[in-house]
Amino acid sequence: MTSPRLWAFILLCGAVALRLIDPAPVEFMRSKTFDFYQRIHPRTVDQRLVTIVDLDDRSMEELGQWPWPRTILADLVNKISAMHPAVIGFDIVFPEPDRTSPERLLESVIGKDPAIRERLEALPDNDQIFAQAIEGARVVTGMAPSVNTSQSQTVDRPSSSIAILGHNVLDYLTDYPRMLFNLPEFDKAAKGHGVFIVEGELDGIVRRVPMAIQALDAQQVYPTLSIEMVRVAMNASTMLLRGKRDGTLQGVEDMVLKTRLPNGKVFQLTVPLDQAGRFHVFFSKRDEKKYVSAVDVLRGTASPDMFTNKFVILGTSAVGMLDIKATPTENFLPGVEVHANIIENMLTGQMLKRSRNALDLEAWGTLAVGLLLIVLVPMIGARWTLLLLLVLLVTTGVGSFTLYRENLQLYDPVFPGLVALLLYMFLTYMGYTREEAQRRQVRNAFSHYMSPALVERLADDPSRLRLGGEMREMTLMFCDVRGFTTISELFDAEGLTRLINRFLTPMTDVILDRRGTIDKYMGDCIMAFWNAPLDDGEHARNACLSALEMKARLAVLNQILEKEAQEEGRRHIPLNIGIGVNTGIACVGNMGSDQRFDYSVLGDNVNLASRLEGQSKTYGVTSVLGENTARLVPDMAVLELDLIRVKGKTVPVRIFGLLGDETLVAMEDFQTLRHTHAAMLEAYRGMRWAEAQSLIEACRLILPELSLQGLYDLYDGRVAAYLEAAPPDDWDGVYVALTK
Repeated sequence: MTSPRLWAFILLCGAVALRLIDPAPVEFMRSKTFDFYQRIHPRTVDQRLVTIVDLDDRSMEELGQWPWPRTILADLVNKISAMHPAVIGFDIVFPEPDRTSPERLLESVIGKDPAIRERLEALPDNDQIFAQAIEGARVVTGMAPSVNTSQSQTVDRPSSSIAILGHNVLDYLTDYPRMLFNLPEFDKAAKGHGVFIVEGELDGIVRRVPMAIQALDAQQVYPTLSIEMVRVAMNASTMLLRGKRDGTLQGVEDMVLKTRLPNGKVFQLTVPLDQAGRFHVFFSKRDEKKYVSAVDVLRGTASPDMFTNKFVILGTSAVGMLDIKATPTENFLPGVEVHANIIENMLTGQMLKRSRNALDLEAWGTLAVGLLLIVLVPMIGARWTLLLLLVLLVTTGVGSFTLYRENLQLYDPVFPGLVALLLYMFLTYMGYTREEAQRRQVRNAFSHYMSPALVERLADDPSRLRLGGEMREMTLMFCDVRGFTTISELFDAEGLTRLINRFLTPMTDVILDRRGTIDKYMGDCIMAFWNAPLDDGEHARNACLSALEMKARLAVLNQILEKEAQEEGRRHIPLNIGIGVNTGIACVGNMGSDQRFDYSVLGDNVNLASRLEGQSKTYGVTSVLGENTARLVPDMAVLELDLIRVKGKTVPVRIFGLLGDETLVAMEDFQTLRHTHAAMLEAYRGMRWAEAQSLIEACRLILPELSLQGLYDLYDGRVAAYLEAAPPDDWDGVYVALTK
């Protein structure tokens, strides 16, 4: 097995392990795939089994703002019950007594007309009237997690209808510290009790709803409102929450409801759940025909056909009631309709299923496709393998969607497809780099460049003409012209060559005058280093002084070029450079083949110097220093720019801007700027955004001739973005560089 194949196999094994571990980002990607399936092929509603009595805006306008008197709710329940529904569920909780009840009103009329008090005392309690209405119907009351987690209700907790079969099931269930219950008289009168909370996942989309929720304060496991309504309608005394029956798997398997039919037969409903006891909802598009306004029910104008033998849920679509959710099929859906979808899923058998061994099958599929590519890409080439890859991707995607559409089975085609695509790109890239290395070796055979210092060392010791290298501390520099593509459009080939030479000559002179060694020229880019081949005890300082002098020489060159452009009547674009300087251990020596080699340097610190040069434009400064370099030049004018994770590295690095030498450091204004700038960074990393903004504005006013407006514009933009969307609580202040 060749080296690229070995690395590809290692990557494939890592991908298979990732599939089996199934971390949150992988699960999120899979969820988005299943969202797409539902968006293009949502559930069709052939038979409406659920009616939603909507506490809508029209009802609020006619009956007053919520909460309504419990007498109105009692009348609503009685009118619905008279139309013989299968069950009534409340997507609402009533934890407090009715404020309009006679007993509550008595508290506000103390000391007033005794006749009024006597008449109020003779009136029945509103909550009692509501409780009687609940008792006279098949009602499931709702409950919800309490926002106030520091104080629990001092009420009797309703019993649960769930029985648990299996080990460690509770460890996997969604739990809440506190649950908000109804008044005891309501729960005692009801036939069932269910949790109506519906929460979105990380992206706010509601996909899966827990069918069993653990209330830690009540030490009970309560069912969700939807499945509790099904239980009450089936006249089932309990429902069974079963754990995984396979000894190698843990968590929840499903929920089972059993009831005996009038003919004596036993009917069983099995609801598939995921490991955490969540039900994957198969959504339809929003169904307006499910809704009946509460005010129409109270007036008696609602059709009885909407209620007879139907599952009736009392909820709200009013935006002001804050019960609007996002689902795979709708951006705005009342939460009550989520419960309606769940009930219809269970009653019609249209339940999405994800097999217990789905992860294993997807992992095996990933492994098989990956091995096929590892064998074929180097063997038959990238072109034919690409055709095979496209066939595999299309087949996998179509097969997965067909299983969803026909059998409601959920299998992820995206992860195996992405792994296959990445392996193909990796193997193709490795083949390309191998060919490119061969071409580069041929091109280098015609190179005659060798630095003067190296020539002297070779003259003194000819035995150095062999392959090999040494590790030593060095300071490395990359210098590149910004926007060179635009500038090159102004010249023909001869003029462009002349321009590059006029630029490279003074820059090279500066580097060589400061004991630097030119490693190579890459078009308009210069790579140089210090402390090799000759020792230089002040290599960091010499590199920084070279960077400052290069900027000054460039200003002189731009004046000359501008004058020439004016004389020739052509457009002038000034040359601007970005410089990256880094200090660290690197490997330096004669590298190449026995036939042709060159004196060069390589290592992680070399790559970092290149990345720092690329960040100079981002931070609006000419020269960017690594942390080691900045530490070695304490007497020079530097400012910390950021703590970033550059492309190609996982460990963040602290970067600095080189602004001047000792003369600038001695200025009082610069000391003020350095102090204010440091305070700004401290406020920014401490997420004290207002303080950071104030200090940014203060920095702008100090030494404006340093042209740091771009830097402070950058931080101003970041702060504004974080004010809109705050970073996570564990944010470490590290910025991830997206470009080289």
